[in-house]
Amino acid sequence: MPIRSILWLAFFAAILGSWWMMFMMSMSMDLDILGRPGAMGQAMRAMDPRMPMDMPMARFGPVFAMWAIMMAAMMLPTMVPTLRSYEDLINNANGSRAGWIGVILGYSIAWVGFAALIAAVQITLLFAGIIDMLGIATSIWLSAALLIVVGAFQFTRIKEVCHGVCHSPMMYFVGHWKTGFSGGLRMGLGLGVFCVGCCWGFMALGFVGGVMSLAWMGLATLFMVLEKLPSIGHYVTRPMGGLLIAAGVLLPLWSLV
Repeated sequence: MPIRSILWLAFFAAILGSWWMMFMMSMSMDLDILGRPGAMGQAMRAMDPRMPMDMPMARFGPVFAMWAIMMAAMMLPTMVPTLRSYEDLINNANGSRAGWIGVILGYSIAWVGFAALIAAVQITLLFAGIIDMLGIATSIWLSAALLIVVGAFQFTRIKEVCHGVCHSPMMYFVGHWKTGFSGGLRMGLGLGVFCVGCCWGFMALGFVGGVMSLAWMGLATLFMVLEKLPSIGHYVTRPMGGLLIAAGVLLPLWSLV
């Protein structure tokens, strides 16, 4: 089997494996696909993180591992256009399969770094009583504020710049071209940083409905993939921002009905 086919199969196997692990974690926490807890999940949700017992979701290590796997499940699919762009340069600009692997690794390092940051944020919010053990905001107003802030971010210059890089990875490669594995690693890290800047908000929205909601993960992944498609990416960013702001405004009203 050609090395190209082996690498692509391994790439997609990593994505499928990550989603399977997230599914198993969700089931072990007694959550349905929407992140709604059953009886055991409700008991876990009500736990105080300061209780004198071992609670994995109140420790940084397990929470970081969860976010790292989640990053692989959600963000690796968005890399497909980037990896296809790099493949176009393998024959035209002295690229290599080692460089291709380096791009994936550099990109993953950036998102694992973000996983560490958001895991620390989750633990801090948990012990402050702002979210519960399942990662769900304890206040409807916090959920509404997150929706509005992330929606407003879709209209900012930072989003525009970061999305421009993610949407057109070929231009980034041309402007920052480095050969070999180390070159791919550096370029992948740079692309990953821009991607974090573009998509961090959709990760933060996990605190609205629960960070283990498979439905949220799937919808966020689908939207981030659409954002990076050359043909439609620029046409979905701001409408999504408007939808999120509207949801943030309507959420408190809906809770009163």
